[in-house]
Amino acid sequence: MTRRMIFPLLFGLVGAVVLIALGIWQVQRLAWKEEALARIEARIAAAPVVLPAAPDPARDEYLPVTITGHWGTGALRVLASVRQVGAGHRMIRVLETGDGGRVLVDRGFLPDGAMPGPLSEKEVTVTGNLHWPDEVDGFTPEPDLESGLWFARDVPAMAAALDTRPVLVVARRVAPGDPSLMRLPVSTAGIPNDHLEYAITWFSLAAVWLGMTGLLVWRIRRKTD
Repeated sequence: MTRRMIFPLLFGLVGAVVLIALGIWQVQRLAWKEEALARIEARIAAAPVVLPAAPDPARDEYLPVTITGHWGTGALRVLASVRQVGAGHRMIRVLETGDGGRVLVDRGFLPDGAMPGPLSEKEVTVTGNLHWPDEVDGFTPEPDLESGLWFARDVPAMAAALDTRPVLVVARRVAPGDPSLMRLPVSTAGIPNDHLEYAITWFSLAAVWLGMTGLLVWRIRRKTD
């Protein structure tokens, strides 16, 4: 091996080691994310409990609950879309519970052009999951408070607008319910998990890097010979 080959070879091997290490790290992250998603799915599907007196976004995220009450005054619509259905709105309504409290309920999705059914005046039982979605970013338009049209579910802001506790229950079941609404219960579908793709990318880059290093060393050797 000539001196001219040493530096390219070392540079290529170090680069490949770095890329492979990044790929291994993504594999480890993938295992961690899959475990975290499994825990979230188990929590979502657990038996519902009574709504805590003071729900905490960190402690009670995804907590399954059952609440009973009557539909109160106050509603808003959140612009949304569903694959293979199209655009529409999440229908958010105030539920007045038996203890005099007011909470937000995500009743489900109403496609554009559809008309919601009449609200039941009977006692309503809602089973769902507590959720504080992180949907607001720097590009989210301000809500139109006059028409009740929102562009993201911002629980504290919605609660302030409708004078409720900062609590959102995303319904899985509502009895009696409105058949015109499509339930969009909480799930892990919206939680990104791209670590496998990242791992494949890093390992592929390592293979290409090694191939280019081998080609460079071969060309140097040919010129030397």
